[in-house]
Amino acid sequence: MSCDYPLLVKTFRAGKKPQFLADAKSVDFARQLDAQDKLKSFRDDFNIPTKASLKKKALDGSILGEKKQPPMVNGDGDGEKAVNGVSQSSADTDDDTPSIYFVGNSLGAQPKCIRTHLDAQLETWGSIGVNGHFTSLENSPLTAWQDMAADCAQQSLDLVGAASASEVIYMNTLTVSLHLMMASFYRPTEKRHKIIAEWKPFPSDSYAIASQLQWHGLSPETSLIEIHPDQPGTMCISTEHILSVIDEHADETALLLLPGIQYYTGQLFDIPRITAHARARGITVGWDLAHAAGNVELSLHDWDVDFAVWCTYKYLNAGPGAIAGVFVHERHHHADANANQDSGVVNGLGYRHRLAGWYGADKSVRFNMEKEFRPAEGAHGWQVSNPSAVDLACVRAALGVFGRTSMRELRDKAVVLTGYLEWLLNGLLEDKVGMGGEGQPAFRILTPANPLERGSQLSLLLRSGLLGRVSEKLAEVGVVIDVRKPDVIRVAPVPMYCRFADVWGFVEVFKRALEEA
Repeated sequence: MSCDYPLLVKTFRAGKKPQFLADAKSVDFARQLDAQDKLKSFRDDFNIPTKASLKKKALDGSILGEKKQPPMVNGDGDGEKAVNGVSQSSADTDDDTPSIYFVGNSLGAQPKCIRTHLDAQLETWGSIGVNGHFTSLENSPLTAWQDMAADCAQQSLDLVGAASASEVIYMNTLTVSLHLMMASFYRPTEKRHKIIAEWKPFPSDSYAIASQLQWHGLSPETSLIEIHPDQPGTMCISTEHILSVIDEHADETALLLLPGIQYYTGQLFDIPRITAHARARGITVGWDLAHAAGNVELSLHDWDVDFAVWCTYKYLNAGPGAIAGVFVHERHHHADANANQDSGVVNGLGYRHRLAGWYGADKSVRFNMEKEFRPAEGAHGWQVSNPSAVDLACVRAALGVFGRTSMRELRDKAVVLTGYLEWLLNGLLEDKVGMGGEGQPAFRILTPANPLERGSQLSLLLRSGLLGRVSEKLAEVGVVIDVRKPDVIRVAPVPMYCRFADVWGFVEVFKRALEEA
């Protein structure tokens, strides 16, 4: 196939694989794709770590050559002088070439506008103090503090496919939000007490599920159903197998909790089909979208999802540990008059049970300091504490970048970017690069081959013994990827700021690393 970007998008979007020509293995081909990429200018909106900055050992007041006042250490002096009396600026090293940053599935690159939003937050706090809760300064990118979470919700409609901002709220970090949602939506009874999850969730989800079961006096041994891979030689799970497990345990299941994208394999689950199947059998459905939000298109309202949670520091680029998002479908915003305690609605009070807190109270009565809890509209009524304005400033900045494009446009690029990466990697396998002495290939791709069953991540299972040497060689030349022991590297070319030339460059470096390992 020639270098026809729109045709590549159409082909991958149909779940098919284009027939690349031999010249597609050249950097010139990759650069031609970059030239046709209408999202290419977004790269300039991010600070991509350079080969030099990755070697930085001390703060020097600069970000990628942008010099500022040296930082103060312990608030009492010149940062360069205070750190062992030695300045270790990235300018002291010899390579300011941008790294190949393929780890946005773990921590997204920093949007340059983050600094502007943080400066606005600090100026507001320093200038008007507590009045910042109720006042928006002119020309500020931020609204009043008590409205910032709702403002971020409004910016997230396309991101998650919500019907209105009332279905979304930003609060707490991811696992805290998951616990709060389970406290409200996991309401086990003697008959329905099981939770269905997958076999290898991110550890935090495992801990949350087990502790919720134990909180209710239940045991994971009897109340947790894990869905395992159903085909030999793969770590992925077919939709048909998930549906069969749901059917097998439907009468005893209270909650289905799955990841939108499985963090280890990168498999994208069929969220609408699985959700519809489980809900038709009376099961509440929740999704952990940590690896899906900002990565793939979502339509949570139309898919009838009960609740979902996601972090903002991966594909959403809001910074390490940034405050997380929550979706609650509008059908749960108002109690059914016929609902009872078993459904999770507190009789007499007229709203679904939740672990309530001050910031979940309706804003019109929040400062009345009344004992009776009157929840805010929709998902906003699940807030607990006053959310960090600093965190929300970062989230607002990051969401603002997404507001200049759409998830459809990002997904269009992502399917081609990841598909091109897969094709080049398969070329290494065909050429037997790094082949072991017994004919064992150097790696295999764990992520589904179907473009419709994955996001922007490919997980590579390396031959035993290669991980340490290969990852070290990649790091030496400024390639940043994610390692999952014992033998997996996760490679994620994020469409917002990664290029096709980066994909080509990664495969060239990976090839040399395999040959030298």
